[in-house]
Amino acid sequence: MRENPKGITSFSGAIKTPAFIVSVIIALIFLAFGVFYDKFGTYVDKTFTWVVETLGWSFILGGSIFLIVAIYLMISPLGEIKLGDDHEKPAYSTPAWFAMLFSAGMGIGLLFWGVSEPINHYMWPPHGEAETPAAVHKALQYSFFHWGLHPWAVYAIVAAALAYFSYRKNLPMLLSSTLEPLLGRKRLNGFWGNTINIIGVISTLFGISTSLGLGVMQIGGGFEQLFGIPNDTGLWLMIILVVTGLAILSTTSGIDKGIKWLSQANIGVAGLLLLFVLILGPTLFILEALTHSTGGYIQNIFKMSFGIDAAGEGTEGWYDAWTIFYWAWWISWAPFVGAFIARVSRGRTIRSFTMGVLLVPTVISIVWFSVFGGAGLFLEHFKESSIWNAVSEDEAQGFFALLDTFPFSSVLIIIAMLSLTVFFITSADSGTYVIGMLTSKGNENPPLGLRIIWGIIEGGFAAVLLLAGGLGALQTAAVVGGFPFMLIMFLMIGCLIYALNRELKDGSLPQERARIYAALEDLREEKKIRKGIIQDQSTDKSDKKE
Repeated sequence: MRENPKGITSFSGAIKTPAFIVSVIIALIFLAFGVFYDKFGTYVDKTFTWVVETLGWSFILGGSIFLIVAIYLMISPLGEIKLGDDHEKPAYSTPAWFAMLFSAGMGIGLLFWGVSEPINHYMWPPHGEAETPAAVHKALQYSFFHWGLHPWAVYAIVAAALAYFSYRKNLPMLLSSTLEPLLGRKRLNGFWGNTINIIGVISTLFGISTSLGLGVMQIGGGFEQLFGIPNDTGLWLMIILVVTGLAILSTTSGIDKGIKWLSQANIGVAGLLLLFVLILGPTLFILEALTHSTGGYIQNIFKMSFGIDAAGEGTEGWYDAWTIFYWAWWISWAPFVGAFIARVSRGRTIRSFTMGVLLVPTVISIVWFSVFGGAGLFLEHFKESSIWNAVSEDEAQGFFALLDTFPFSSVLIIIAMLSLTVFFITSADSGTYVIGMLTSKGNENPPLGLRIIWGIIEGGFAAVLLLAGGLGALQTAAVVGGFPFMLIMFLMIGCLIYALNRELKDGSLPQERARIYAALEDLREEKKIRKGIIQDQSTDKSDKKE
């Protein structure tokens, strides 16, 4: 097995890299503005409005392009290539691999939006009238859309490029390595290479702080539901302090122990919670809604993929608040989640990797929203429940408002809070690894001190954004962090396709080699057969002469 370059292994060396120094300076300037500048929240709102109104179309178009490219990688001959050496086996078992990528990629968001998003779409649909049977189906359909193939395609593109250039081409685990055909090996740590890695660090900080902020808001919502403690900034800061400390403790144990064990355990807990709601909730309605809305999602995926309502036919502001925000959020998460997925995906073929990353999490997301969102929609549409009142007051309360309608609600809420806390820890822990890699020239196990510094800064970003405006500020962070990295992703796609096709042309892909070997073997067999025929003919002639 080839050894991958280790990057910088010492803490003292890592903090001297340009990527670390510039990234920390930018992060500290942002934190200083958030803490000391009174109008920070106002500028955050203006920034969000400008980006979604001016650049929103680019996110819609980009998200669709990424899905098309991911499907192409999965079904084309290029899918035969391994993310590593030809005979290398996967570094992790499939269950452990899936648990880690899912916990890092979606955990907090699913708990936060599992009930609140479908209820929001039911009361505020993109098209048509609210609070109707059609709105019920559309609510789940668009929830599937926002959490299905498109976000995982974004992750798959970045992860495949990183894993290919790192494990196949023996380059350091850096975002700049994915542009090696464009930059050349000597400039991966030069000006442009460092610029790309710094953009990845800042984008990751914005993306992960969005997710952590949502987690903090929802954990606070659980405390309010259980104990009546106001879900305000004071409680948020306490939660950030405690959970960030736990995440830093987790990062000291490494991926193979901390993240791996926590991810697998938490997937089990979340699965039990889902089964409880499915069995004790409106089971028949959930199954029927899952079937109907899945059909609607598949049937309308092309229309939804490119929909942005340019002529104002639908609900004003809906695409800005939902689809554009989500696509920007996924893209801003892509450096972090993509690098982490690449880190745990060594030894898989591009086809099996892409199928796993695209299809399995999409199915899980569909089931998740069908169960929790479907149960909430049933209560709201047929039972005139008060879940919408809780969601409209605080999106973080939607999940707990649903659990409050079930037996043993207090126990269920505590379990959900624990699961959310673990997702928070694994996301923050994974983020410290990825940012550590980007700021230590690709060291896959960056120095502990480096990971601790970035863990503290992640918590600081989440705190500043929550204080600057709660959910609105978190959405702005995702959008602002996503756009520059989306441009890098387009270059990344070009370099990846170019490099893979170059292998195909050289006949170095496993499938191509197999075809060549098979053709050579056929020629040998044909030669043997012809030789045998000639010998038989010679024998026959000899017999006749005798």
